[in-house]
Amino acid sequence: MKILIACEYSGVVRDAFIKRGHDAMSCDILPTDTPGPHYQGDVMDIINDGWDLMIAHPPCTHLAVSGARWFKEKQQEQQQALEFVRNLLNASIPKVALENPISIISSRIRKPDQIIQPWQFGHGETKATCLWLKDLPKLMPTNIVSGREARIHKLPPTPDRWKLRSTTYQGIADAMAQQWG
Repeated sequence: MKILIACEYSGVVRDAFIKRGHDAMSCDILPTDTPGPHYQGDVMDIINDGWDLMIAHPPCTHLAVSGARWFKEKQQEQQQALEFVRNLLNASIPKVALENPISIISSRIRKPDQIIQPWQFGHGETKATCLWLKDLPKLMPTNIVSGREARIHKLPPTPDRWKLRSTTYQGIADAMAQQWG
């Protein structure tokens, strides 16, 4: 399959699909962290290039309820972020998965089809991740483990904290590639 991993700089999901033999490319306004097929720029430039599947990770900065205390000051940014999400969900791509933490997408666009946790995929941590799906099955847990740490949530402020918090867990990326590829 020809797969677009939108808003991904890490290459984690892209590489999980490539390992399973798919033609996958990541896309982000940032350069990729790991070598591999990557379009650095606006995903809207390439969204109509004949993809079979898109997994999108739109920035949660103006969407996640963890930042609700700042919502009043960023209404315009929120509207732009929601419009971006709508464009991703409505793309002319047969299969679409959009992931984001608990966010206003649920109340402004629609409820997620599924909420997953890293501990369902081999990582003993909590980080509720919502999935909005188009013509894809829900992800089935692959490795339920003990431990319910909130390590990512409790990271101290650092210049790259946002990167650590937004990178997809390998177990989740592998499950996506195995079950949706």
